[in-house]
Amino acid sequence: MELTPLTQKFILHWGEMGTRWGVNRTVAQVHALLYLSPRPLDAEEIAKTLTVARSNVSTSLRELQSWGIVRPVHVLGDRREHYESMTEVWEMARVILEERKRREIDPTLEMLRESMRELESAPASERVLRSRIGEMLDFLESLTALYEEARRLPAGRLRGLLRATKKLRKAFGKGAS
Repeated sequence: MELTPLTQKFILHWGEMGTRWGVNRTVAQVHALLYLSPRPLDAEEIAKTLTVARSNVSTSLRELQSWGIVRPVHVLGDRREHYESMTEVWEMARVILEERKRREIDPTLEMLRESMRELESAPASERVLRSRIGEMLDFLESLTALYEEARRLPAGRLRGLLRATKKLRKAFGKGAS
């Protein structure tokens, strides 16, 4: 597959950003290629296009499938498995946020709740620890509740809500609190 300069630029940038988001560069680049591709691609074509090892592509595809944003598809007349990315950005963001919550926030919430249970019988000298862990727990529970409310909204409503907050910030000044 021949990439245009703009497509190359996007894929390279997505790979760079992936490393900042805690995602392997090749995983992010494979995702970018599949997202921009007008048709499903097989692993060999992905490896050749990105000039990366086939084994690295296979690992990246498994990771992207575990996130739920890439899926295998069959192409008529071809025995090889092909892959395609979600293309609806709002749905893709919802899936990624849900997966990050499951992998990162939920275990942290459980650890904080367990810590608070242990701190119930802790001596008074642990007052600062109890306070700080309690504040972190309250924060993450509030953030999770906000996320749960937002994810129930249809994408169109959520976009409208975000546009409305942008207009409110403009109306009241960017620094208004």
